[in-house]
Order: sequence, then C-alpha cells, then structure tokens
Amino acid sequence: MLYDYLIEKGAGRELAELLLELSRAIEEISAVIVHTETGKAGTQNSYGEEQLAMDKRADDIMARYLGGSPYVAAYCSEELDSLQTANPDGIFSVFHDPLDGSSLFDVNLSVGTIIGVYKGADVMGRTPREQVAALYALYGPKTTLVVSVGAGVHEFLLTEGGWKLESESLRLSGDAKAKKYFAPGNLRATLEREDYFKLVTEMMREQYTLRYSGGMVPDVNHILKKGSGVFMYPGMPSAPQGKLRLLYECGPLAYLIEQAGGASSDGECECAGGCGGGGACARAQGCQARSVLDVKITSLTQKTPVFLGGEVEVRRVVEALSKIEGQY
Repeated sequence: MLYDYLIEKGAGRELAELLLELSRAIEEISAVIVHTETGKAGTQNSYGEEQLAMDKRADDIMARYLGGSPYVAAYCSEELDSLQTANPDGIFSVFHDPLDGSSLFDVNLSVGTIIGVYKGADVMGRTPREQVAALYALYGPKTTLVVSVGAGVHEFLLTEGGWKLESESLRLSGDAKAKKYFAPGNLRATLEREDYFKLVTEMMREQYTLRYSGGMVPDVNHILKKGSGVFMYPGMPSAPQGKLRLLYECGPLAYLIEQAGGASSDGECECAGGCGGGGACARAQGCQARSVLDVKITSLTQKTPVFLGGEVEVRRVVEALSKIEGQY
C-alpha cells in the first residue's frame, strides 16, 4: 500500500522504490531497538560524541539498505565523517539521522529516524528546498512513518500486515484560537539570551502547554498530530548555530512542516530594507524570517538554529527574539 500511495502522490517509480526500501530499513530498526541494550558502543561519531550501541546498529542498518540500492548515488549520516559513494548510476543522495534523540534511549523514551532525499550526488551550494522527499519514523508505543514527496504529509502505522495509512494530509491549522503547544529546546540559552528567557516566560504565563521530551522527532510529531504549536531551538553567544544539523535533522523536518502548511525559520532575516540579511535591523522595515529550506548547504556538518510549527507561532517567536540569529 505504501508504494502505491507514493505513486499516487506523484513520486516516480525510482523514488517510490527507494522510499519503500527505506521503510524496510525502518521496520528492521523498529524490531532491533526493542532488544538492543542501552550501553555505549565504545566508538565516536563524526562530531566526537560517544555512540550508543543502538546508534551504531541503526546506522549500520541504514548503510546496508542505502549501499545496496540501485537508486542511491551517495549517502551520509551524522554518525559518519564523509559522504559515502553507493551506486555510480544512482539518481539520489540520502542524508539521515539514524537514531534521533539517542540520549533518551537509556531512559526508554521515544526516539526516531530522520531522512532527507535529494536528486544527484552533490548537495553543496544547494538548499533543503531541493529535497524531493523527506520522512521520519517515530519509535514509541507504536512505530509510525511520516512522509512527503511534495504533495502533503501523510502518516503510516507499522502493523503485522505492513504499513497502513493512519492519517492522510496532516495539517497545521494556523488558527490563532487553536490550543497552544510549545517545545522550547536549548533552555540553556535563557542564561545568555534575555529575549529567549522573556519569550519562554511569556508563553508559560499565557498557558501554552509544554510538550518537550528532548527528542526532535517526538516533539515535532506532537505538533504535526495536534495541528498546532511551535518547536524552538535558538542559538546563543556560546553556540551561535545551536547543535542541530541542517542536512540530517532541520532540513527534512522543515520540509515536512512546510508541506503541512506550517512554517520554518533559522531566525535570520531576508530584508527588503537593505540590511542584506545579516545586520541588526527593524523588522518593521520589511524584514522576513528566512525559511530553513532556503539556507545554503555549505558542509556535511553544518548546524543551524531552527523554529518549526504553525505560521503565526513561528512568526511570533522569530520576531520576539530581538536580535537576528547569530548577531549577538
């Protein structure tokens, strides 16, 4: 059913078959995750972070499927330190976080897999808007797959009989009267940014419902399923770009959020008033928050601040942060 549905939504045969293979990798990760110990693997990823055994297993599973696909020219994950060549005749490149939220694994909270797909092997100088598909899997009480090929966002449930359509065309309502949810990441930034401290405090006083697990996939999934809310992860003077990766996390999730009618931003501005998108300027002069989908890719390890959710909420958050991201 998944393959037929992807074809119906406009994915070509090659892309649909690649996504079907990725769904099989997700099925295997879902099965393995239940029986894998929470201990460390004794290895480090490309960022020098110590890997859990499940980090390594999930990355190995993804590599096996991607490396053997006739449609994949190249792939990389945040666990690897370089782009991996697959099939020289491949059509697509795939970038993924095999186990997002792995720090939650040893306390048995939900984790996920995030995937972005581009045409061609080279993505340097391009933007996440050029993705031809994005998806994530959530491993919780149920395993679900949320996917877009550029025609809305759709959720599938893993059942004994395979993937079953659970929710068609997930949407962020944009209704200002909808119940308010917020997921304020990087709360350490409140020590260095008075504007972020003020914003979080205001949201609490306005009785926003807190939904923050520390895992990007479950928190963004909550916003998509509820149809409203905002996920926030700003930079701060000691870490201007935050810690979340453009290729493996922010780009794919921004694609899904915008396909669902929401908005994304890295907090930078695209100014009609002449600031050039980098200086301190008044938003009243015509500044608009830049979409994460329009951030130019410059490296495999690139990080970015990120705000995801309903359009009204994202606009409010970006405007409340009184200085342009990265300009402290």
